[in-house]
Amino acid sequence: MAGNVVVGVDGSETAYKAASRAATLAQGLGTELVVLSAHITGNTEIVKIGSETWVLDDAERALEMAEQVATKLRGEHPGVEIRPAAGRGKPQDVLMEEAERSGAQLLVVGNVGIKGLGRVLGSVAWSVVHNAPCDVLVVKTAS
Repeated sequence: MAGNVVVGVDGSETAYKAASRAATLAQGLGTELVVLSAHITGNTEIVKIGSETWVLDDAERALEMAEQVATKLRGEHPGVEIRPAAGRGKPQDVLMEEAERSGAQLLVVGNVGIKGLGRVLGSVAWSVVHNAPCDVLVVKTAS
């Protein structure tokens, strides 16, 4: 079966549960796993503390988060090729754009709930399920 597996992460434990399930699936399918983090803004901030200057960039922080998750997953799933990535935009849009661009066969998202009409699935999961260009797996990450 062609195509990779794409999973979104945001630094939460529930997102990590979905990423771990995605790694297991990618291993079984013999395909690459893309660990993707989204950032809404393209902000770059310069912070000076004493004689040190720090440059904080949203895109860089999003990629670092994806890299941290990828590193942890590589330790738990050594046979899986895992590529961290980051994109700018709403998480659901970034996920679907990456799936389309890379020809993904599967998008994996968690079921983190929200209040109101979207309480059955989180807003990201709901949007991905209804609009993804490929199959979607919703991992039960929270009740």
